[in-house]
Amino acid sequence: MPDKVLGQLGNRVQHALRAFTPRDQKAVQTAAQTLRANPKFDAEKAITELGVGEALVSFLDEKGTPTIVERAFVLPPSSRIGPLTADERAAAIKGSVLFGHYEQVVDRESAYEKLKGAAPKVSGGGTPSAPPAAADTSSGGMFGGLGGAIGSILGGSTGPRGGHNAGVVEMAAKSAARAIGSQVGREIIRGVLGSILGGRSR
Repeated sequence: MPDKVLGQLGNRVQHALRAFTPRDQKAVQTAAQTLRANPKFDAEKAITELGVGEALVSFLDEKGTPTIVERAFVLPPSSRIGPLTADERAAAIKGSVLFGHYEQVVDRESAYEKLKGAAPKVSGGGTPSAPPAAADTSSGGMFGGLGGAIGSILGGSTGPRGGHNAGVVEMAAKSAARAIGSQVGREIIRGVLGSILGGRSR
């Protein structure tokens, strides 16, 4: 790790260092000076005397200030092979801070279930029953809705804001009227111009 990163570490666990050469002695001195001194012992000397499982530790307190270095034994993590028993698992669950929040299973109604509930119900014969609005329409019979749709397509319809949408018949009539008007207009103009030009020639 870079020295800039190591210099900002707050929690320190320093294991034993053996100083057999001048270079090793300098490394021990440097490591001891980075720890907050403890008047009870010499950290530089203690580093070379640490045994197996021992270390010099210095952690941050609640205010983020490094505590004085202490000589301590580092215990290995306690573990075992195999799952927890039912009683141990129950005790761990009850001791959790989340106990009491997730014990009750909540099966919320999904969007699929809502759509399925809104669909037409199937009668005893196995065919879906038609909704009441589709059974009785203004056009009469089961084809009322279809007839109304065809009528609006052919004859036009009125929009929700009062606007009129022309139907197929109305658009065809307007197109025919425009064609007839154009043809009649051309014949009239041709006749008028012909009479004028013809009168001049005579």
